[in-house]
Amino acid sequence: MKSEYEIKKEICDIGKRIYDRGMVAANDGNISVKIGPNEFLCTPTGVSKGFMTPDFICKVDGEGKVIQANAGFKPSSEIKMHMRVYKERPDVNAVVHAHPMYATSFAIAGIPLTQPIMPEAIITLGCVPIAKYGRPSTEEIPDAVSEYVQYFDAVLLENHGALTFSDSLINAYYKMESTEFYAQLLYQSRVLGGPKEFTPQQVEELYEIRRKFGMTGKHPANLCPNTKEGKPSCHSCKGGCGSKKDCGNDADLIAEITKKVMAQLGK
Repeated sequence: MKSEYEIKKEICDIGKRIYDRGMVAANDGNISVKIGPNEFLCTPTGVSKGFMTPDFICKVDGEGKVIQANAGFKPSSEIKMHMRVYKERPDVNAVVHAHPMYATSFAIAGIPLTQPIMPEAIITLGCVPIAKYGRPSTEEIPDAVSEYVQYFDAVLLENHGALTFSDSLINAYYKMESTEFYAQLLYQSRVLGGPKEFTPQQVEELYEIRRKFGMTGKHPANLCPNTKEGKPSCHSCKGGCGSKKDCGNDADLIAEITKKVMAQLGK
C-alpha cells in the first residue's frame, strides 16, 4: 500500500505530465486522490501543475475542508467538482481536471465527442458528453457534472475544459490522454473531409469486446442513458448526450471549431 508521501509524489508526476503535454497553461487544472473514507489529497490553487513538489499537496475532507496544508497553500475552489464525483461514484479513487487543447476546443464549440471513429476510443473511453457551463468556484459546475457522472468516466465542461475520473490516478490520467487524442483525431479527420464512422453493428461488436474484457468504470456499453430509454446509443445520438447542437458533419460547426483551434494555436 502506498504511503501518503508516495501518492503526493505521484500527483506531482501526473501534474508535470499534463503540463508538459500542454493540457494546462500557467496555474490551470487540478488533481485529487482519495486516500481514505473521508480523506483526499489534492493540488493547491495558484501553482503550476508542472512545478509541484510533495510539500505543495493539501489534504481535505469530503466537504473540501482543509485537514492539512503547508503555509502558503490551499485547495483549489474547484475541489467542489471533485468531491461531487467522489460522493456519487464510490468506485472512483482519483479525479483529473485539465484544459487539453483539442478536447477543450470541442467543449467551447459545443460538440460532444460521440462519433465512433476508432476501436480503442469506443472500447476504453466510450462517449464524452458536455456538461453545461457553470461559473467557477460555485456549485453550478458540480451540479452540471452530476448529470453524467453515473454514465461516463470523462466529461467535457462547456467553455471550460475536461474532467476524467477512475479507480486510480494513473487511469484517470490515461482517460484524459485518451479524451484529448480522440478529440484531436476527430478534429483532424473533419478537416480532411469528415471521418468514416463505424456502423451501429460495428459499434455494438466493440461494446461486446469491452464486456468480455470485464473492464471497470462507467461506459455506454452498459449504462448508456439513451439506450436505456429506447433511443439510439450515444455513438449515434447526434449530440443527444450533451450538445446544444447536432454533432454530425455540419459545415458551420466544422468551420467554427477550426477557427477556434487555429486561434488557440496562434495561427
